[in-house]
Amino acid sequence: MNTLSRMRSPVLLAALAVLSAAVSPVIAHHSFSIYNAEVTKVYTGVVTRVNPDANHLQIFFAPMNAERKNVERGPDGKPLIWAVEMTGSAAAAAQGISVNSFPPGTIFSVGMHPLRSGEQAGSREGNLYKCPAKTPPAAGKHCDSVDGSTKHGEGALAIPKD
Repeated sequence: MNTLSRMRSPVLLAALAVLSAAVSPVIAHHSFSIYNAEVTKVYTGVVTRVNPDANHLQIFFAPMNAERKNVERGPDGKPLIWAVEMTGSAAAAAQGISVNSFPPGTIFSVGMHPLRSGEQAGSREGNLYKCPAKTPPAAGKHCDSVDGSTKHGEGALAIPKD
C-alpha cells in the first residue's frame, strides 16, 4: 500500500463516520411514532393557511360542524384550528396541493392519524378531497360526495377508525 492510499483510508473512515452520524438524526426526524396509527380521524374543514415547508407541507384548518353549516368553535367562541402534516411541498404540489390551490376558505376533507399528545394535529392518511368553491358537502358527508370535487392523491378518502 503506498503512502497516498494509507492517508486516504483514515480520511475515508472519518468521512463515513461523520456521514453515518448525520444520517441517524435524519431517520429519527422521519419517525411517525408521535402519531397514533391505530386511530384515523376524518375531517371536513375550511383552510385557514398553508405552510409550504420543504420537508412537510401543513394545512391548517377549522373543522366544520356535522351540519356543514359552520366551523367548530371552542368555549371562547373562536374557531378550533387543526393542522395536517403531509409530504414535502414538491411532492404535495405534484398531487395538486399548494398554497395557491388551497387558499384560505377552501373546503376540503382529509383523513389523518392524530398526535398521541392530544394536540390538534395529525399526519395525513389516504386521499385528500377538495370541494368546489363555496360548496360544502351535505350534513355528515365529506367532499368526496360532492359533484365537482377534486381528488388529490391515490385511493379513497380514509375511513375513520377509533
